[in-house]
Amino acid sequence: MKKVFLIIILIFLFGFPSAVSAQNTPPKEETIEAVITKITEEKIIEPDGKEQLHQTLQLTVTSGSIKGRKITIENGNLDQINVQRYQVDDKVLAIYTKNFEGKDIYFIQDYIRRDWLYLLFFIFVGVVIAIGAKRGVGALAGMAFSFFMIFAFILPQISAGHDPIFIAILASLFIIPVTFYLSHGLSRKTTTAVAGTFIALIITGILATIFVNVTRLTGFSSEEAGFLQAEKGGLVNIKGLLLAGIIVSVLGILDDITVSQASVVHQLKKLSPNLTLMQLYSKAMEVGRDHIASVVNTLVLVYAGAAMPLFLLFIDSSRPFGQVINHELIAEEIIRTLVASIGLILAVPITTFLTAYFIKKD
Repeated sequence: MKKVFLIIILIFLFGFPSAVSAQNTPPKEETIEAVITKITEEKIIEPDGKEQLHQTLQLTVTSGSIKGRKITIENGNLDQINVQRYQVDDKVLAIYTKNFEGKDIYFIQDYIRRDWLYLLFFIFVGVVIAIGAKRGVGALAGMAFSFFMIFAFILPQISAGHDPIFIAILASLFIIPVTFYLSHGLSRKTTTAVAGTFIALIITGILATIFVNVTRLTGFSSEEAGFLQAEKGGLVNIKGLLLAGIIVSVLGILDDITVSQASVVHQLKKLSPNLTLMQLYSKAMEVGRDHIASVVNTLVLVYAGAAMPLFLLFIDSSRPFGQVINHELIAEEIIRTLVASIGLILAVPITTFLTAYFIKKD
C-alpha cells in the first residue's frame, strides 16, 4: 500500500509540471481569427512565369492562444491559381503553427463571413414571420426540428457506423409528421399529406436503391467521401450514405407537393360539395399537373445549378455525350434528379386520391 501511495506522489510531483507546461505550449496547429490592420507592400510577382499578386499584411489576432499579438503574413508568395486581394479591416481565419525549428508560421485560410450569414438568417426569419404569421412561426419550428434531427440523430448515428438508409428512414418517421403538423396545423388535410408523403418516400427509396445498385455507383465520386472513408477507417457505408442523402433531400419538396394537393382537394370540396370521388380527383389533378411541371423543372435547375462547375468541365471535354453521362459524378446527379422527380410526380396522384377518398368517405 505504501508503494502505491509513493507512486501516486511521484506521478503528481513529476507529471503535474509537465501537464502545466503542455497547457502553456501552443498546439501544433491552431485556427485563429485576426483582422488586417495594414498592407505594408503590394506588388505583382512571377513565381512560375505568370503574373501573380503578392501582399505583405499586418494583422492583429482577435482570438486564440495568441490573442492580441501583431503578426505579419505573406499573401501570394507561393504559386497559386487564385490569389485573393485582401484589404484593411478584412476579418480572416488564419492557421498558426511552428516549423521544425520552432519558428512561428502563419498563413490565411479564409475570410470570416459568419456575421453576414447571421444577418441573412435574421432577415429570413423576419420575412417568414412577417408574411407567414403563425404558420411562419410553425414552419420555423419545424425547420429547427429538422436540423435537430439531422445533427443530433442522423449524422451521429451514421458516423457511429449504423446503416445510413435505415437511419434516414427512421428519422423521416419523426421529421415528416412533426414538421407537417407544426407548419400546417393538426387537421385531416395535413394527415392525408403526411400519408401521401410516406408512400412517395418509400417509392423513392426503393427506386434509389435499385438504380444505385444496377448502375454500380460506389458513392466515392467526391473527394469528401474519400476523406470520410479514410478518417472513419471504413466504418461508414458510403453507398448507403448516398442513398440516405437522396431520401433526406426529397423530404422538403414532398412537403410542398403533398400539402398543396391536399389543400386543393379540400377547397374543391367546399366549392362543390356534390362532386363524386372521381370528379374531385380529376379536377384536383388538373392543378396537380401544373404543380408537377413547375416542381420538376425547379428540381432539375436546382441540381444543375449546384453542379454547374462540374458540368462546365465535361462540356469542354472532347468525349462523346454517352461517355460523359457514364462518369460516376454525372450519373450520380442524374439518378438523384430523376429518382426524386419520380417520387414527386407520384406524390401528386397518391395524395390527391387519399384526400378525396377520405373526404367522400366522411
